[in-house]
Amino acid sequence: MKDFIIPWDDRDKGTPAASGKPVHLTIDGIRVTVPAGTSVMRAAAEAGITVPKLCATDSLDAFGSCRLCVVEIEGRRGTPASCTTPVHEGMKVHTQSSKVKKIRKGVMELYVSDHPLDCLTCAANGDCELQDMAGMVGLRDVRYTPGENHYDPSGTGARSQAEARLRMPEGEANPRYMPKDESNPYFTYDPSKCIVCSRCVRACEEVQGTFALTIQGRGFESRVSAGASGDDFLASDCVSCGACVQACPTATLQEKSVAELGTPDREVVTTCAYCGVGCSFKAELNGDQLVRMTPWKHGKANRGHSCVKGRFAYGYAEHPDRILNPMIRDSIDEPWREVSWDEALDFAAGRLKRIQETHGRRSVGVITSSRCTNEETYLVQKLTRAVFRNNNTDTCARVCHSPTGYGLGQTFGTSAGTQDFDSVEKVDVAVVIGANPTDGHPVFASRLKKRLRQGAKLIVIDPRRIDLVKSAHIEAAHHLPLTPGTNVAVVTALAHVIVTEGLYDEAFIRERCDWDEFQAFAEFVSDRRHAPESTALLTGVNAAELRAAARLFATGGNGAIYYGLGVTEHSQGSTTVMALANLAMMTGNIGREGVGVNPLRGQNNVQGSCDMGSFPHELPGYRHVKLPEVRKVFEDAWGVEIDPEPGLRIPNMLDAAVEGSFKGLYCQGEDILQSDPDTHHVAAGLRAMDCVIVHDLFLNETANYAHVFLPGSSFLEKNGTFTNAERRINRVRKVMAPKNGYEDWEVTQLLANAMGAGWSYTDPAQIMAEIAATTPSFAGVSYGLLEEKGSVQWPCNEDHPEGTPMMHVDGFVRGKGRFIVTEYVATDEKTGPRFPLLLTTGRILSQYNVGAQTRRTANSVWHEADLLEVHPHDAENRGLRDGDWVRLASRSGETTLRVKITDRVSPGVVYTTFHHPDTQANVVTTDFSDWATNCPEYKVTAVQVSPSNGPTDWQEDYAAQAARSRRILPAAE
Repeated sequence: MKDFIIPWDDRDKGTPAASGKPVHLTIDGIRVTVPAGTSVMRAAAEAGITVPKLCATDSLDAFGSCRLCVVEIEGRRGTPASCTTPVHEGMKVHTQSSKVKKIRKGVMELYVSDHPLDCLTCAANGDCELQDMAGMVGLRDVRYTPGENHYDPSGTGARSQAEARLRMPEGEANPRYMPKDESNPYFTYDPSKCIVCSRCVRACEEVQGTFALTIQGRGFESRVSAGASGDDFLASDCVSCGACVQACPTATLQEKSVAELGTPDREVVTTCAYCGVGCSFKAELNGDQLVRMTPWKHGKANRGHSCVKGRFAYGYAEHPDRILNPMIRDSIDEPWREVSWDEALDFAAGRLKRIQETHGRRSVGVITSSRCTNEETYLVQKLTRAVFRNNNTDTCARVCHSPTGYGLGQTFGTSAGTQDFDSVEKVDVAVVIGANPTDGHPVFASRLKKRLRQGAKLIVIDPRRIDLVKSAHIEAAHHLPLTPGTNVAVVTALAHVIVTEGLYDEAFIRERCDWDEFQAFAEFVSDRRHAPESTALLTGVNAAELRAAARLFATGGNGAIYYGLGVTEHSQGSTTVMALANLAMMTGNIGREGVGVNPLRGQNNVQGSCDMGSFPHELPGYRHVKLPEVRKVFEDAWGVEIDPEPGLRIPNMLDAAVEGSFKGLYCQGEDILQSDPDTHHVAAGLRAMDCVIVHDLFLNETANYAHVFLPGSSFLEKNGTFTNAERRINRVRKVMAPKNGYEDWEVTQLLANAMGAGWSYTDPAQIMAEIAATTPSFAGVSYGLLEEKGSVQWPCNEDHPEGTPMMHVDGFVRGKGRFIVTEYVATDEKTGPRFPLLLTTGRILSQYNVGAQTRRTANSVWHEADLLEVHPHDAENRGLRDGDWVRLASRSGETTLRVKITDRVSPGVVYTTFHHPDTQANVVTTDFSDWATNCPEYKVTAVQVSPSNGPTDWQEDYAAQAARSRRILPAAE
């Protein structure tokens, strides 16, 4: 296995980089030139000189507490800390004088005098900065005799735990000793090894922004605290992002995996396979055993940060539930039979061929995966177009962000976000609408919170009081708690205020947009019916608050819009996206840092799956299949004729299956039975098919209705690329060999060849070369470029050879920006006496999507079941108490779950997550969808909530059917 050789300097240089005019100085006789504002410590590191340190790290601001990094500076008295001392022109620094060496050794001696000497058995042995620094300063002995300390539970001066147990007096103990806290499932906190460097506290504040940790006490009594007296890490506000663990220079905060598996000795840089932020990680291994995932400091999306999922929740890749052998069965009522790859592929290909012979070539199709790589997704859509000879391909973006593609394509001319994540550092006013970044996109949320603490303003538009509305050290300037389903009315009302009060940017509009279209739009939004006072009763948003929010966005400086599924998963999802684009254009907030319209993509490669042509009407690069010149590009590359007729979307496939005309499906890496709306209808469609092929890691809910199961490979077992929410193409690198024997692209190729395709790819780099040759926005992308640059953002082509961090700088892709009238049209889903409440759904930090991955990790300790949030007023009217079982019923179906009473939701609104199949929240969601894209209206369902005694008959029947469906015959002797 070839490791990725990191071309960047990966050393910890002690303090963050600075930017300023060049400054010349001399360090230990070496002439150094660094930017103004650089610390002496970092300048020394740039010159290859290492200054000892404990409290300093280049991911945090300088602190200057450990006193190990002292230096001498000619013309200056004393020995200042090099981490907090900025360079100046002509400075002469001495880092190795006898004076500073003596001071450092004395300081280190004091640290070690209050530290256990169990290095040989310590989990951090070989990976401990205290150990390294003791060696660097030449400490060989400690003169101080044992006295009061924090490391010895016996109070006798024992230097190891074994010795302490032998000496422990009857009934006596050291009052300063605190036992190890092992409450967190992923890491331990051992106060006896703490040197009170504050790096963990500072990481929690500066990087994560949770402020869960503090230094309690003073002087010798100082210690790290995770909350109130008696709180452990699990009970604290800690979100387990791992920033404190990564910052800790000793074994005070230590991954349990390192304690169990040993210190890793090699690393591979890859990309996280959870949300659309696209964090870069170093997978650290012993041999082929993955020990830990450490966020990579050079990752341009995450800048060295992570969340609990990416940092710790990778164990599902080795979970015993994984299916590693192909399986088939003639009927979904039969148990599964394990077979060879050849037999499974021949079985699948034979069935698909017979279906097409009987029902026509358009009777089968595919669903691509937003969890798989660009290369794998490209091959799946190629399978249906070049082998099945139809355009029946769709992806999970259909049910999440398809309105983004349509709305931004109509207004700006391209179907993706406009800025990179670094742009948030220049934001003055952020609008977060229909998104909950702290739960869904936590690494981006940390960067946004940091900017808010620096003084930026925040407007939250959401039915719930999400954490961003008010939490530690941040508070939204305005929260507009709208009634679900009224997004268009609220955004149009914001536009009404901006237009009628003359707050729009006329110069930008005249230069960059169609002025006549804006005039027509301005006339539309100026109508009194769009005024905040006129829409308040409909939207539930206070008119004065909405006016103040509009004025702030229009006049507050750089304004950026960030939105999520609370915008797109509506019957007017596409209209809301266009309304947000209107808002950005009329205020001139496009084409520079700190502005833009930025969709927060849900899954790791949902952007890439769209880019790769997964929609039934578009070939890769968002080019319509009806265009002959576009088809010719792929016909020449593939050697086949491409059907000019757009294929079926997922809802159309299911409808056609129930009607009897769609009979076969290859579903890679998606669990449509749990994730798609109206579960009864999805199940009916799957049951009606003659051949359902599920290609996944686990026997998911969709596999209950499958005839062929092809085992998949996790992101740790493959090479390829993901494209994140900022259009960033990141390498995915194989960390370990595929446990099933094949990467997912190889499985798709085997199926295609079983159908007679004759494909001969030997490496995903060849697939990317084909993508680049056929897709203009990827024309310059190659694995060589990605190795050199780390990542690039499309479009990457001859005009933009190093990618495009920011879109629409000098002009829109479509030419002039297009203003579109956004008339509010009420959803057909209405509340009434029978169903008086509105259900909206979302995610939680510790779980991910349908939970197939995170439910198979220790993350379930934080969220073991989906809960229904109900306002106290609605709970009291129904006689509900916190934790009660409740029946959640809609026109589509019903389920039961536990209730959580909270004022996070408004009266009349209830909320739940959809991570657990035993709840199956989508059994109650309807088949209403976006008018342009068929994106389901998950966020608005009329429901009733009433007391219950436990699971419904449907849930019990579903569980029984699932159990029958997952029977596997024992392997033949």
